Amino acid sequence: MVEHASGAEPADSAGDVAEVLDRPLPEGVRHKVVALVSDAFGGLTVAELPTQLRQYARFTPTRRAKFAGNAMAAALEGDPVFRQRIGERLREAQPELARALESGAPPAAADPADVAAAAYVLRPVGWVKLVAAAGEEALRADAERADEVAQRELERLRGELAQAREHTKTETERLRTELEAARKEADVLHRKLRSALSDVKRGEAALRRTNAETEALRTEAAAQVAAAESEARRLRTRLGEAEAAVESSRRAVREGRSMEDMRVRLLLDTVLDAAQGLRRELALPPASVHPADTVEAVEPGRMSPKDIAARALSETDPALLDQLLELPQCHLVVDGYNVTKTGYPQMPLDKQRLRLLGGLSMLAAQTGAEVTCVFDGAELVAPVLLAPPRGVRVLFSKPGVTADELIRQLVRAEPPGRPVVVASTDREVADGVAKVGARPVASALLLKRLSRV
Repeated sequence: MVEHASGAEPADSAGDVAEVLDRPLPEGVRHKVVALVSDAFGGLTVAELPTQLRQYARFTPTRRAKFAGNAMAAALEGDPVFRQRIGERLREAQPELARALESGAPPAAADPADVAAAAYVLRPVGWVKLVAAAGEEALRADAERADEVAQRELERLRGELAQAREHTKTETERLRTELEAARKEADVLHRKLRSALSDVKRGEAALRRTNAETEALRTEAAAQVAAAESEARRLRTRLGEAEAAVESSRRAVREGRSMEDMRVRLLLDTVLDAAQGLRRELALPPASVHPADTVEAVEPGRMSPKDIAARALSETDPALLDQLLELPQCHLVVDGYNVTKTGYPQMPLDKQRLRLLGGLSMLAAQTGAEVTCVFDGAELVAPVLLAPPRGVRVLFSKPGVTADELIRQLVRAEPPGRPVVVASTDREVADGVAKVGARPVASALLLKRLSRV
């Protein structure tokens, strides 16, 4: 039973059963009801609100309608006290509409949805009919809008159909024109094909004539070859005769050679005497450099990388690297990132480079060896702004070239016989440089040596 704001008994005082909707609220009316409840919501205290709605007490009306619409509709339907309080706020906000509904004469000029929403909240006698009428009005309005939309869509489709027909007509005319042009072009091609077939037949006839002429030429060439072979045999006979005549002439020359030999010997003695006189006049010292001195090799008493390897030092003993670097004109080539990632991989790349180059600079100062440090340029995200330390050559590989390839190029550039030491743990690099005469050492050995710098 619905209670009035005054707390009196429900409107159907005759004891009739309360009016009940036999279908859900029309969507338009439901939105209006939620809006009425949301507006009146703010005038109630938290204690006057149903428990499930108290969490929305501080929301704005718009947010309440958005987030608590279903909860407010359910509370309005299931909680008569809450509905009575909302009805009181509605009577205060819209007193004329409330009096008109309770008197059974809703205003004719009012929106049916607004009337139905207010009737749903106030529940006067006949409110179900008002809600149903509002729903039917909404359905009728929807149907009218749908009819208008359908009419507009029909007009649009008719326009598109007319355009499509016009386009089809134009396209048909264009295709007919193209078809006519294609037919004419086909006729031209047929004529060209017939002409080409005639040319082919003429070509085949010419080919047969050419084959016949070629066969005749082959026969003539065979005859000429036979004649040439006969002439060659004749010339061989004459050549034998000429060789015999030459041999006779040689014997005659040998008989008179003693006189010529004497003349040549006299000329040679004259040249030698002139050369001795010229040497005394220019005071030239005896030659101290011989051609064999220009060939680079390891002389007795001078150590080579293989000599060092033959000693009893361990491959991990830093003294081995000291002995290698003591070789005359030794060149140390360092695989940069291979060494740094072996010794201190947790550091950033720029810190790794600076730490390694600092140690190599001090090593170069101590040993006097030439030091070149090679880094892989593929790991660079930007150009490196780096001032190479004193005594160390710093190289980055170019795009498309790895550091391993650059190290092999450096080793191949050195002359045979020069001591070259390559510090790298990469087996492929070590094997490659060893094949061209360099001495590979492990990165750990260089790191041990640098730790003593």
